[in-house]
Amino acid sequence: MLTGKQKRHLRSLAHHLTPIFQVGKGGTNDHLIRHIEEAIETRELIKVSVLTNCSDDPREIGAELAEKSGSELAQVIGKTIVLYKESKDHKQIVLPRR
Repeated sequence: MLTGKQKRHLRSLAHHLTPIFQVGKGGTNDHLIRHIEEAIETRELIKVSVLTNCSDDPREIGAELAEKSGSELAQVIGKTIVLYKESKDHKQIVLPRR
């Protein structure tokens, strides 16, 4: 579980990132989850955008993606979701202490 200070740090790092995945009207599926797991292992911090044709709530989608991919939900702002998971092999981000 991330603290407020750690989430703030991750949000500042994610500010300049562009979304690498999109959730459309089909919602989430196992294929998308698998790709997110692979990408988050190498990058640690990713953005996912929810397209306007998706009728689901971005907060619910973010919680679902975080739960199924084993990552932490750092932020949901508008239709953009920020996910974080510490990498086993490619650790780059150092979080502030709790």
